[in-house]
Amino acid sequence: LLFDLNRLAGAGSRVKRGLSVLRSFIGALNVTVGEVTIGLDIEPEIGSADSGDLEIDLPNLFVAIGEAAEDRKCAVAILIDEVQYFSQKELAALVMAMHKIQQRQLPLVLFAAGLPILPGLVGESKSYAERLFSFPEIGALSKEDTARALKDPAKTAGVHFEDAALEEVCLLTRGYPYFLQEWGYQAWNFADASPITLKIVQEATPTVVARLDKNFFRVRFDRLVPSEKRFLRAMAELGQGAHRTGDIANILDTKISSLGPVRSKLIRKGMIYSPTYGDMAFTVPLFDKFMMRAMPKLEKV
Repeated sequence: LLFDLNRLAGAGSRVKRGLSVLRSFIGALNVTVGEVTIGLDIEPEIGSADSGDLEIDLPNLFVAIGEAAEDRKCAVAILIDEVQYFSQKELAALVMAMHKIQQRQLPLVLFAAGLPILPGLVGESKSYAERLFSFPEIGALSKEDTARALKDPAKTAGVHFEDAALEEVCLLTRGYPYFLQEWGYQAWNFADASPITLKIVQEATPTVVARLDKNFFRVRFDRLVPSEKRFLRAMAELGQGAHRTGDIANILDTKISSLGPVRSKLIRKGMIYSPTYGDMAFTVPLFDKFMMRAMPKLEKV
């Protein structure tokens, strides 16, 4: 970004300073691709973003970027996904950086995406975060949007989805975009010609489920320790939707208080969230069914 700003005609001193601050922030970072090594051949600005404390250095770097953008009369948008995996210190540094940007009214905006636990995590990192950011919810696609996401692109290729096929995909995916891509992809591959029928979607479903089990779900499952797997398996026993922690404890034949540490770790790992006080729900749909397949029998300790 700073290099792009610097290449513009008449780059000002604040753009050049931004590059120096970036050099201070990343230190002697070099990237090697094959036999070629790429680095920043720029003198660092001593004392700027080089303290080693992220909560000090990141705000200084963001300010330098914002000032460089202001110098070039343009705006900067920073996009970050999966922010729930940031540590508390990293989140705090990000919040502080944006706080400085707001105070100085610099042309830099942050779009960060994450799971439903994100507002709580950001609030825990810095108490003033709720006044600094807005947290719009992006839920599952509506039934109408799910159908459009399949039939509109297919129509441009001269292929038609029958209504019954669209109904089935809507039901199976629960409006989750990634699942919609998988079912659409496999249904397309299974179809020899237009239209794509309910029968084709049903024939493609075992392949979709196998792919999700092997990749999407398995990656998440393999990050869990046995106690976390048992907790999720107990949730799956209760079916889809949100469930009271007390009901989960009853399934596991244990006290609610003993589940606190496991529940907190699962929330931190992005596996579950609390839609309302005392309730737990999976962060991705269909994980309950996967848990039943991965652990056919719930083993109690």
